[in-house]
Amino acid sequence: MINKSNEFTRRILNLPAIRPSETVSFSSLLTSLIQLGQTISDYKSRTFFTNKKNARNSIRLVEDILIVLKEIPNGVSRFAYSSILSLSEIHFIFQKFQFLLEDCTREDTRIWILAKSEVVSSQFQMLARAISVALEVLPLEEMDVSLEVKEVVEFVRNQAVKLRFDVEVDDRRMQVNVFKILDQFKDGMIPESSDLKRVLDYLGIKRWGECNREVKFLDTEIGLEGNTMEKRDMGILSSLMGFMIYCRGTLFEVLDNAITRQINGGSNNADQIIRFLNLDDFRCPITLEIMSDPVTIASGHTYDRSSILKWFRAGNSNCPKTGERLMNIDLVPNLALKLLIKQYCSVNGIPFVETGKRNRDSIKLVATSSVANEEAMRFLASFLVERLIAGSMEQQNKAAFEIRLLTKTSIFNRSCLVEAGAIPPLLNLVTTRDSSYQENAMATLLNLAKNSTSKRILVENGGLFLILDVLKKGLKMEARQHAAGTLFYLTSVEEYRKMIGENPQAIPSLLELLGNGADRGKKNALVTIFGLLMRPENHWRVIAAGLVPLLVNLLKSFEREDLITDSLAVLSSLCERLDGAMAVLYAGALPIIIDVLNSCNSRTAKEHCVSLLLALCINGGADAVPVLVKNSSLMGPLYSLLAEGSSSKASKKASTLIRMLHQYNEKTSSGGLITPVFIEDQFINVW
Repeated sequence: MINKSNEFTRRILNLPAIRPSETVSFSSLLTSLIQLGQTISDYKSRTFFTNKKNARNSIRLVEDILIVLKEIPNGVSRFAYSSILSLSEIHFIFQKFQFLLEDCTREDTRIWILAKSEVVSSQFQMLARAISVALEVLPLEEMDVSLEVKEVVEFVRNQAVKLRFDVEVDDRRMQVNVFKILDQFKDGMIPESSDLKRVLDYLGIKRWGECNREVKFLDTEIGLEGNTMEKRDMGILSSLMGFMIYCRGTLFEVLDNAITRQINGGSNNADQIIRFLNLDDFRCPITLEIMSDPVTIASGHTYDRSSILKWFRAGNSNCPKTGERLMNIDLVPNLALKLLIKQYCSVNGIPFVETGKRNRDSIKLVATSSVANEEAMRFLASFLVERLIAGSMEQQNKAAFEIRLLTKTSIFNRSCLVEAGAIPPLLNLVTTRDSSYQENAMATLLNLAKNSTSKRILVENGGLFLILDVLKKGLKMEARQHAAGTLFYLTSVEEYRKMIGENPQAIPSLLELLGNGADRGKKNALVTIFGLLMRPENHWRVIAAGLVPLLVNLLKSFEREDLITDSLAVLSSLCERLDGAMAVLYAGALPIIIDVLNSCNSRTAKEHCVSLLLALCINGGADAVPVLVKNSSLMGPLYSLLAEGSSSKASKKASTLIRMLHQYNEKTSSGGLITPVFIEDQFINVW
């Protein structure tokens, strides 16, 4: 009777038990209670690294109550209502016991459960007292049980009162050691490796993967804590995160086999499964955009928070999808779906922008507010850079992988590693002839390139030419796509846009990746080309290299919405100039753009389509306008965008394009002619 979905959404040490329905039958309740008690008894076979005695005493209490429950006749009680109330209370307490025992045996929460030992022991104590009270009011006379059973109940009740659930001596000693190490970090002291190992051995953390699971849990918990008002645990969570990351990076020489395969470019089964999920299942039914903050309403349907709030604020009190009138308009965060969407976007290279203050990098900045976390990161950065410089090839690769993990989302970590001097030795690793080492180093440089200082360091150390070399002839396609992504960050600097554009191998290599790479490689190539187009001199270079016909052909085959959107953005940028517009028209793009406008669900893609059509009419009017006027399917989506309101950019552009087409119709029907000059003069500055 416990909802298993809670395992995916509830926070650790939060025990969201649900009281059984008042309409449940005595027989069903008793059966469920016995099953739940047996489940708790089965926890004896699990490993408790902390709170061993408390857990053992709790399980023994439940097993003693099971003896009583099994002696109760499983039929209709003469006074069923009072019996059901009492058993329901025990069921409620048993649920909490199960949640608590589950938390204490999880494989990724060992350091956190140790740190929260006082809270854990007090929860065990509270539940034991609650069991005592529930047994005291249990109407045994109504249940026709034997005298022996009554004596057992009295014994268990007394035991529940007498038992003390304190922090165990060994747990307290190890907890003190953990906080001592955190204080050393705060004071700028590097702790002894033997002290770190003593803690990990006590918690049974013997492999890199087990340590990494702890890091991932703390990372998730920090994200959840960041969404609370109090943020009471943020400091200790952040400190423990620094502790475990430092241990992961310094104590483990050998990576688990699964992680080694990840370094070597393999993808796990979960990634493969997520890759083929249906993107439409992640769209908000109102906006048809991918949800960034999914919430479920009383009807059971899920919407993006911003769109459903707008619906309710407009005075609606029904479900937009079913029309069902809602008794309340409470919004329940759908954390499981949000996690799935984030994983899908990560695997498929789709940007996932969290709303408001929930931006990932912002959360990381909050996390590093702990002095212990910051100092641990600085010490680890120095250790890893030293390994990159003087370690064996295996140690260098492992260090690069650790840096790759550390810099994926954290601004602070990137800054620490750049200051520690990570970029020059990583550039050396890029030149290796081992494909897995090159790919790993290139991915790490991609993450570091997000730091503003690192761009200069990359270029000053000859990194631009090394990256271009990997882009052209990298040993693995993954290394080439990482190189393209790194170039994208470099294009944010005007000087580097010029250098990349003038390099004879840069644009052809990007087009090669765009044509033959995997989806993520195509994505990186597209955004890098878009960055290069911010420099006008690069327009003719990409046109001469054959970008336009390649993009037009790819638009026919793309299934991923983000690739379609990025392709349209590049074409739209090209069409701002006459030569680009003519190249797009001569490539036969008009009907394809109209098809995308009619079929695409993305609002951003539709806006790019309208911008593109408008630019084509302005810069190539005589070739574009007559074709658009004859296409009857165009006006529907244009008027649909117009209905969004005058504040929308897409709406303004749609309005301009509609007016332009109507004016052409009026002139041609009255025998007049329209020329490209007329179009440019009248509409060039409309937005």
